Amino acid sequence: MTTSAPRSSPLALTVLALLHYKPLHPYGIQRLVKDWGKEQVVNVRQRASLYRTIERLNGDGLITVRETGRDQQYPERTVYEVTDAGRETARAWLEEMLSAPKEEFPEFPAALSNLLLLTSDEMADVLERRVDALTEKLDGLEAAMAAEAEQGLPRITRLETEYLRAVTAAELEWVHAVVEDLRTSRLSWSKEQLDALAAGPVQE
Repeated sequence: MTTSAPRSSPLALTVLALLHYKPLHPYGIQRLVKDWGKEQVVNVRQRASLYRTIERLNGDGLITVRETGRDQQYPERTVYEVTDAGRETARAWLEEMLSAPKEEFPEFPAALSNLLLLTSDEMADVLERRVDALTEKLDGLEAAMAAEAEQGLPRITRLETEYLRAVTAAELEWVHAVVEDLRTSRLSWSKEQLDALAAGPVQE
């Protein structure tokens, strides 16, 4: 009987990476994710998902229980540490995630593919709201980068913020250009064109 390979995820990789530094309990992992700014790329808002990930990693033998302790201030806390298998797996996941672009299905491209449910004016209006949101996000990322630089953090610890800033800026430029094309009718179509596309190729 063969066992399936441990399933990777951004949160699972982050848990393994943090446990490389020192043994931690789940709350300590969640706190470090936030303190180190990793919540920009890893979702730890729902503690249940973190606990499920920890349970899965433990079941796969990638982490193990170091100790279970209790004090007057906190309930019982289980401290985990990474295993040798976890170290090897984390390295393999990291190399794969860095080297091979993954086929992902984010919401925004899916929404763009169904944009014709709206009129051109409605398209422009809703995309302008995205421009505002992206502008605010970009301002926040640039402020975070400036704060990180002031703290003297080496660039290697700031690459995820740098990447998010570059991606956000590129998306903002593109969405703004689409809005301009919609407002000036440079982006236009006719009902006849759409009907012809819906009808498909002419059968001979």
